Amino acid sequence: MDDSRRKYGAMAFLPLVVFLVIYVGCGITFTLMGAESPFGMFPRHVAILVGIGVALLLAPEIKISEKLDVFCQGMGNSGVMMTILIYLMAGGFQGAAAAMGGKESVINLSLSVLPVSVLIPGVFLMCCLISTAIGTSMGTIAAMAPVAIGVAQGAGLNLAAVSAAVIGGAYFGDNLSMISDTTISAAQGCGSEMRDKFRMNFFIALPAALAALVLYGIVGGGGQGAIQAGPFDVIQVLPYVAVLVTAVMGLNVAVVLFLGILLTGVIGLAQGTVGFFTWIQAVGDGMSDMFSISMVAAMISGIIGLVRYYGGAEWLVGAITARIKNRRQAEYGIGLMSGLLSAAMVNNTIGIIVTCPMAKEIGGKYRIAPKRLASLVDIFACAFLAVMPHDGGMLIVTELAGVSPLSVVKYSFYIFGILISTCATIQLGLLRTEEEKRG
Repeated sequence: MDDSRRKYGAMAFLPLVVFLVIYVGCGITFTLMGAESPFGMFPRHVAILVGIGVALLLAPEIKISEKLDVFCQGMGNSGVMMTILIYLMAGGFQGAAAAMGGKESVINLSLSVLPVSVLIPGVFLMCCLISTAIGTSMGTIAAMAPVAIGVAQGAGLNLAAVSAAVIGGAYFGDNLSMISDTTISAAQGCGSEMRDKFRMNFFIALPAALAALVLYGIVGGGGQGAIQAGPFDVIQVLPYVAVLVTAVMGLNVAVVLFLGILLTGVIGLAQGTVGFFTWIQAVGDGMSDMFSISMVAAMISGIIGLVRYYGGAEWLVGAITARIKNRRQAEYGIGLMSGLLSAAMVNNTIGIIVTCPMAKEIGGKYRIAPKRLASLVDIFACAFLAVMPHDGGMLIVTELAGVSPLSVVKYSFYIFGILISTCATIQLGLLRTEEEKRG
């Protein structure tokens, strides 16, 4: 069975390609036609259903029941279930906080303290700091997105730009933090010290982050500059503060959001701004809003399980490594392999783990330092995943903000900046160690 499923090679990715072509293709087409909610014309969960059908039609010699088992195992892995739990908790927190007056208070407090023009760069910078502290992009997005998007709505800011700032800042720390699973996986997999990998990444990420801050400052000037901040209650802001503080302290993000939900209830009931059953219904409505993306995440994971089962990952690694002839091609090839695997599997850590053994082998052949390998693998894995329409972070911000993935990608200044910065170091041979230069 192993031999038969490996022979599918590039065809193993057909279900994922079909989903992306249908969903993104229809979204772009209807955007150009000026349709309202263009990415909703062909719902993503229906597009995934088509992809699932294609996945089950592949490998006709394998029983449908066996393929469905693989699909369901992919849907039900612990990582996907945790992601879904975070989605539901984030939705419940947003609904509960809005019902007890917290959303309005945090908007008005933000507007009274900060000029509208610096709100978007402020969101990006805060997400950079939080993600570096807690080491997870998903945790940062889940904690920050409800706050940032709520403030943006109140200030009349560009919601797509705010969503992109949240994602960019979240991946900044995911790529740099010493406690990030991607940093740990890349450093250990490539045989690098984490501090060495951090230094290498920092010199690449810093110019991209500074450029993003400037660009978000320019975009931020497009809000309603003369907007008047309304009244706010500092007590009602506490659930948001509690979520951010406990996230930075390192608590599991699902627990963080659960505590936030409880705090909205305590404050709302104590102040009389919400009744018990009104609060309960608000939590339920917020969770219901996340049901669609929860199903999308599970079904995508099921398709990825079949892609791997059919030998897609092995084919991709072989196809890229076979074309490498010199050091520059080796660095581009390692980065591309990590990025594509991360995007295809919708998991940057898995993409890194699969890439590292080959990266280490190629690095030895072309005298590439382990810290450089770890940096390349991590940067490309995070950057490629960050702009995917089916990534967990993209799903949650587009759902909360009501914007399309295409509009968010347009403002992903940090993500494109770090890719450009990294490619410049490859093309110009920068950041090489003394050992590499002598080699």
